[in-house]
Amino acid sequence: MKASRKRLIQEQLDMTLERLACMRDVQRPAKGWLRAVREALGMSGKQFARRLGVSAPWVSTLEKKESTGSVTIKTMRQAAEALDCVFVYAVVPRKSLADIVRRRAEIVAEKKLGRVSHSMLLEAQQLSQTELRNAFEAEVETLIREMPKELWDNQDEL
Repeated sequence: MKASRKRLIQEQLDMTLERLACMRDVQRPAKGWLRAVREALGMSGKQFARRLGVSAPWVSTLEKKESTGSVTIKTMRQAAEALDCVFVYAVVPRKSLADIVRRRAEIVAEKKLGRVSHSMLLEAQQLSQTELRNAFEAEVETLIREMPKELWDNQDEL
């Protein structure tokens, strides 16, 4: 995929994800969303089971599975529908995608320039601090613009 297309996709997704940023700090209720909503609606487990078309004991199992994170997305959608709700599933980055890519580019550029700087030091051709900073910024911008696959090759921090 071309770098310009990657960048466009990133920008568009960032705009969409920005609307979900407020969800970053939302904590799931201790006993799960299904039980919390069901109880807030005043619906019994037996009534919920009837709406879902399952047995009452299965509702208890379902609510436990949700609280442990072992329920499927499909099941959550069905359960949400039975509660007249919409199941929302998203991966919400802690920072913008652009910020994540920039931080990753900085890590890669730092390693790359560290190797070059070391070689130049051995050859007594070390760059000044200003030249190093300019080279670093240029490398970061190149990595961001081109978004090479190698950007994510190592397991270094984000």
